[in-house]
Amino acid sequence: MPAHEGHRSYDAVIVGGGHNGLVAAAYLARAGRSVLVLERLDTTGGAAVSTRPFDGVDARLSRYSYLVSLLPDKIVRDLGLEFRVSTRTVSSYTPVERAGRPTGLLVGGGEERTREAFARLTGGEREYAAWQRFYDMTGRVAQRVFPTLTEPLPTRDELRARVDDEEAWRVLFEEPIGVAVEDRFADDLVRGVVLTDALIGTFADAHDPTLKQNRCFLYHVIGGGTGAWDVPVGGMGAFTDALAAAAREAGAVIATGHEAVRIETDGRAAEVAYRTADGEGTVAARHVLVGASPQALAALTGNEPPAPAEGAQLKVNMLLKRLPRLRDTSVDPREAFSGTFHIAEGYDQLATAHAQAAAGELPAAPPSEIYCHSLTDPTILGPELVAQGYQTLTLFGLHTPARLFAPDNDAVREELLKSTLAQLDAVLAEPIADCLATDADGRPCIEAKTPLDLERDLRLPGGNIFHRELTWPYAQEGVGRWGVETAHANVLLCGAGAVRGGGVSGVPGHNAAMAVLEGAAG
Repeated sequence: MPAHEGHRSYDAVIVGGGHNGLVAAAYLARAGRSVLVLERLDTTGGAAVSTRPFDGVDARLSRYSYLVSLLPDKIVRDLGLEFRVSTRTVSSYTPVERAGRPTGLLVGGGEERTREAFARLTGGEREYAAWQRFYDMTGRVAQRVFPTLTEPLPTRDELRARVDDEEAWRVLFEEPIGVAVEDRFADDLVRGVVLTDALIGTFADAHDPTLKQNRCFLYHVIGGGTGAWDVPVGGMGAFTDALAAAAREAGAVIATGHEAVRIETDGRAAEVAYRTADGEGTVAARHVLVGASPQALAALTGNEPPAPAEGAQLKVNMLLKRLPRLRDTSVDPREAFSGTFHIAEGYDQLATAHAQAAAGELPAAPPSEIYCHSLTDPTILGPELVAQGYQTLTLFGLHTPARLFAPDNDAVREELLKSTLAQLDAVLAEPIADCLATDADGRPCIEAKTPLDLERDLRLPGGNIFHRELTWPYAQEGVGRWGVETAHANVLLCGAGAVRGGGVSGVPGHNAAMAVLEGAAG
């Protein structure tokens, strides 16, 4: 029964049909609760969707979020999702020029091959040995911390005891990650490859005293208990479509085109007002779970909103007729682009780019990273495109805070895209423009999204992909048992802005549902 057909009471009304809202809906419906999902857009999925952005081209791209790491297998099993991921055999490739010749570092393809790649680049065994020790340490932390994400929040001391490694705790939780990177690694390129995981969607220097770069790094290395980043088979939309199907099969009602505009609550019962293209209505609920941002939650409940956390990324989607040739002929482009392809991400380059952006300037050499979804999962392309050798490229640019686009978003986007592609061209043997496919109107198949575009299209405050600054995965003052609680006993935050939110994980949705089911939410 659609929400606008009468005034009905539900056990839970969920505001927002993004992946976290759908996870919560599926859990609660499977537990026998009556559930209504109110989604503003005409489709579910939020930022985790697959779309055909290029007219007349049969390519379904993960338009916004694009890789999976933090999704617990527990959620997939619990909800019986028809969804799978594929593992990338190459972790990363980073091109660089040394002694006047193009070379690079390929991480992946087996331990011996990676060891040899480090030796060729650095001239010895030291850097690879340091790499192994460092990631053995983060791997142990991942195994111990990741399972806690779907448990009630541990205290800081409890999590520290669970990590049970004082060196790892200091490196990851107490001192800027730049200290560890500089202490352990000598090669500028290797240092940069390590640091990038601390900067995805996070505008920070390696030595930022707030440690927001450490929090970003932590979430990037604990996923799945391994830190591996996997490719969603069928694209990100396959995941959210499976979630929507699981929620509906369990009995949840999903009403698209329904925008929640107000939540009234006394802590025991609530009423949610919404509007549609046909008018307005209200629905009653025992619990309300909000999958939108903390700012949207504040607006809905009439509370003072927190200051938005600034986004700092450029997202570029491309469709190619073929992969470009590389200046470094020692590596096959099919391998180089199948993992994370780092561009202008040496350690000193990252520091320079941050300093320039902090001074209000676009980075002269914008750092970014690319991966090719279709190499691992060609199902996102139509059979004809696959037969012709077409490939996708997804580029994620760093150190481009929203403030830089404020004067003229369109003009700055164009300027930044041009300079970002120039950095890519510098390591290619042919211009990327020569490889771009064209759409039905003959236009190049490329689109770019700035933080301001994401704020407009997805209502991400400040264009921040995490909804707010990432939080430590332990209890802090003012945070409830599950990290989803709000000032209102029966209103929960189930979106990325919850504690342990951010990324495509479903964790806040799971935790909000658990809070309801155990009676911790009023």
